[in-house]
Amino acid sequence: MRTLLITGPGGSGRTTVAAATALAAARDGVRTLVLSADRTDTLGAV
Repeated sequence: MRTLLITGPGGSGRTTVAAATALAAARDGVRTLVLSADRTDTLGAV
């Protein structure tokens, strides 16, 4: 099991990078879980 944390300041594209990374891993057959601690539901739209 691997844990990957994506951090950075607001507006730096964290959600986009997290979603793209998870999508690439899932396409390669890796079971993927994406969690967000952000109060805004930005991953819900993905």
